[in-house]
Amino acid sequence: MKNTSDLIAETNHWNYRIIVLELTVNNHPGVMSHICGLFSRRAYNLEKILCFPDKGGQLSRMWLQVNEEEKLDQIVKQLQKLDDVRDVSYYPKGAELFVGIEKVLHA
Repeated sequence: MKNTSDLIAETNHWNYRIIVLELTVNNHPGVMSHICGLFSRRAYNLEKILCFPDKGGQLSRMWLQVNEEEKLDQIVKQLQKLDDVRDVSYYPKGAELFVGIEKVLHA
């Protein structure tokens, strides 16, 4: 994971940076609940979430849009502590990912 200062993120119309994290997680019931619970307990703002099964159903990939630049390092550290999280990385094209899905949903 890059340092927060190394991240290149897009800015939305509210003028804050759009940061998308990509997670590889174990695929079984309760994993998304654990991740969302972490955000809730720590009062981190989770704007958007997307999840798809991967690797034959054993793993899933999750994309989380967070608008907590000042807390990003702490968010990543907390996510890495969860047993079911295999990998956390910055997803540089994340804003495009969510914009594309929003276009499909609002068409």
